[in-house]
Amino acid sequence: MSSGRVETKTELIPADAPGAVDRVAAYVRQGRLVALPTDTVYGVGCAAFDEAAIRRLYAVKQRPYHKAIPILLADLADLTAVTAHIPPVAQALMRRYWPGPLTIILPKHPALPAVLSPNESVAVRIPDHPVARALIRAAGGAMAVTSANLSGQPPAQTAAQAAAYLGDGVTAVLDDGPAPMGQASTIVLCDGEQIRVIRSGPVPDNELQNLAEALKTL
Repeated sequence: MSSGRVETKTELIPADAPGAVDRVAAYVRQGRLVALPTDTVYGVGCAAFDEAAIRRLYAVKQRPYHKAIPILLADLADLTAVTAHIPPVAQALMRRYWPGPLTIILPKHPALPAVLSPNESVAVRIPDHPVARALIRAAGGAMAVTSANLSGQPPAQTAAQAAAYLGDGVTAVLDDGPAPMGQASTIVLCDGEQIRVIRSGPVPDNELQNLAEALKTL
């Protein structure tokens, strides 16, 4: 299977280097793929509204199209650009856990490229990581980001691991040291008043269910 690696030789860029974030953000705006630090694990991504770049992301990751790619946002104000509706239970989760390691599946905004997911939903998160959010903000507010690895491999915990996994498939890796949590985010689906855990992670399942039960009494 072709890796789809069409990028130039990868640059490893320290996050605290002068102009580092703006430099990597410029690559994103040009339609290139980059790896970035987050609060959970290192991610690899591109501009959220660039269909061609998203297709390259699938190819570089060797990720099948039926596995959706999440969106990372810089700020809550960017949410209306990527989702068509925010259920009340999802709003409660955002107030409590964003920014943080909770990914919420929401109705997909019709302006988003269909290739992001095989259905009408999209997974969204605001990471609790200042460098990640600064990059996403400088790149336009929203990025399509998945774990920095090849499909089926463990997520990268460091910039060096991300570079080793992805090779020249990405233009740059923004290095801000080891990922603080070292664990992929919790993923939940909000269905009416229910919270369904799709992937367990840093946010405990029972804590989420307790919150859902508490919301029913309000």
